[in-house]
Amino acid sequence: MIVMGGIVGAGIFANPSEVAHRVHTPFLILGVWVLGGFIAMCGAFIWAELATRLPGTGGQYLYLREAYHPSVAFVYGWGLLLVTQTGGMAAVAVIFSSYFRALTGVAWNGSAIAAMVLLALTGINCLGARAGSNVQSALMLLKIGAIAALVVIGFAVGGGSLKSGLLLAQPVSLGLLKSVGAAMVPIAFAYGGWQTATFVAGEMRNARRDLSRGLLIGVGAVVALYLAVNLACLRVLGPVGLDATTTPASDVMRIALGQRGAQWIGAGIAISTLGFLSQSMLTGPRVYYAMARDGLFFESVGKLSPRSRAPVVAIVLQGLAAIVIACSGTYGEILNFAITVDFIFFGVTAASLFVLRRRQIGSDTAIYRAPGHPFTTILFVLSCVGIVGSAIIASPANSAIALGIMLAALPVYYFWARFKRARS
Repeated sequence: MIVMGGIVGAGIFANPSEVAHRVHTPFLILGVWVLGGFIAMCGAFIWAELATRLPGTGGQYLYLREAYHPSVAFVYGWGLLLVTQTGGMAAVAVIFSSYFRALTGVAWNGSAIAAMVLLALTGINCLGARAGSNVQSALMLLKIGAIAALVVIGFAVGGGSLKSGLLLAQPVSLGLLKSVGAAMVPIAFAYGGWQTATFVAGEMRNARRDLSRGLLIGVGAVVALYLAVNLACLRVLGPVGLDATTTPASDVMRIALGQRGAQWIGAGIAISTLGFLSQSMLTGPRVYYAMARDGLFFESVGKLSPRSRAPVVAIVLQGLAAIVIACSGTYGEILNFAITVDFIFFGVTAASLFVLRRRQIGSDTAIYRAPGHPFTTILFVLSCVGIVGSAIIASPANSAIALGIMLAALPVYYFWARFKRARS
């Protein structure tokens, strides 16, 4: 449940259409979702070994610091704050705005709606308000219920649009490879999140056994769930209809149950996005806290408010950055912006496994060893390179901005290090 909860977000309700924008046949649409699931499985096994080797606080930040240099870890934390964590939040806020407009019929600007919800949740979290376990469980159950309803009704009502059509919309060529690569960008975003399960490795009785099983079962179940959602959408809308919409879940339910069905699924998705955003407000600050503890960031970023016990400065920084990103482009453009940097660090972190194994960090008796290494690890790293390249090709301007923000961390780090040495 931890693995699945970390992966399944609001993206699955919007990304089927994003994929259909880029590849146009049922075979390719379903095929790239299977490919994305396989890549996620390879990554999950790598992170399982990393987590059992270094089970401390900080996750990827810790792995990068120990394998390479504190500067690499700092660049990751910087990118998390200004690109990847905030970019993911911005993308989900844009999903919320799409379904909010479809639900209410208002003609407000989508970026304005996304900014308002991010601002409101930032303020709530700064006050120390956080959903209790019962509320979070209710939101997760609502999300699962919405997905289950979508799949069941889609299969019941679908018109069998998968029976006809060519396997490929174009001959095997560089153009087809480019289209598949572009489709992998939203898929990579939808499958992201399995790495968060490694945060609990240090609290598991037998992480070597149980974490690997949880990752295998969890990621496998998500692959099956995502394929079922896409099959349902294709059966009801067909590849052309899926390509033409930005709210596929609402369209499926509208065809099946009329406007009331569309409103029901829209409300479920909108509430699910709010739960995801509220939770995201407090996950990133753990890394910023680790950076501040290492003396690599402002001390105020890692401090808790004495009144609310919330990391107010870090939350506000995240919220403001997410608002800027949400107002900067469409959902697909934001995905390219965030994925570019996110998968650079996925690839670099996966490669750190070679370094940590060579240095024999961690006890072999307590370490889960990634199956298929080094081949699966190399495959995952190469997949990350391909996804980053596809994101840059699909949206060069947004990717260039993201890369520029990431690289700006290097002079900041060295200035910060010199400043700290001068003070000491």
